[in-house]
Amino acid sequence: GPVVAAAVILDPGRPVAGLADSKTLGAAARARLAEAVAARATAWAVAWADAAEIDALNILAASLLAMRRAVDRLGVRPDHVLVDGNRCPRLAGGVTVQAVVGGDATEPAISAASILAKTWRDAWMERLELRHPGYGFAVHKGYPTAAHCAALARLGPCPAHRRSFGPVARLLEGAA
Repeated sequence: GPVVAAAVILDPGRPVAGLADSKTLGAAARARLAEAVAARATAWAVAWADAAEIDALNILAASLLAMRRAVDRLGVRPDHVLVDGNRCPRLAGGVTVQAVVGGDATEPAISAASILAKTWRDAWMERLELRHPGYGFAVHKGYPTAAHCAALARLGPCPAHRRSFGPVARLLEGAA
């Protein structure tokens, strides 16, 4: 599946209570917070790089591409962008960028973006299950669980699988 990024400009006059690292929140809390962010933020956008782009670029470069696309899709041009992690995308128009390691747990705008990206990607994976039944995408959301790897071994990769994903690459090598 894709790598998904979001960009959020929070409205200080319309705070969203409960923002946190999306990985620490349950699905219901993420969904509630995603709705609140979408309703209260000054601007927000979600973008992605698809499996083919990840395979062509690598996961880091594709992640940075998705981040840049998300910022570019904002209806409001930011002056300064905070990103989660230790790498920054190159942004156009003189926008400065600062990497914040662990930012999804410490910076409200990064938390909000993390929540939007995670809920969007989870919904993508649920739709993917409808197109490619049997892989369990709606349950494992694309993470390399034992059930996911077993489905790959049983069914082989589908078009949505990243060819650079280790278990998929090994299956393709074995088939060659």
